[in-house]
Amino acid sequence: MKNFSENLKKIRKSKNLTQRQVAVGIDVGERLYQRYEQGQGLPSFENLWALADFFDVSMDYLMGRDWKSTL
Repeated sequence: MKNFSENLKKIRKSKNLTQRQVAVGIDVGERLYQRYEQGQGLPSFENLWALADFFDVSMDYLMGRDWKSTL
């Protein structure tokens, strides 16, 4: 779970976005989004998908996986 929260925070900051902007962009409450970044839970599949679409990255990237780990 640590990889997920770290990746999420890193990508948000790289795009110069606030937590609020991301929360609004994926249609969740700001506090729920903050919990994701703090490692206090994982998003539902639908929210993970929304995050990947919002940031234009794969769900595997967000979860800290790469193609090598699946071989």
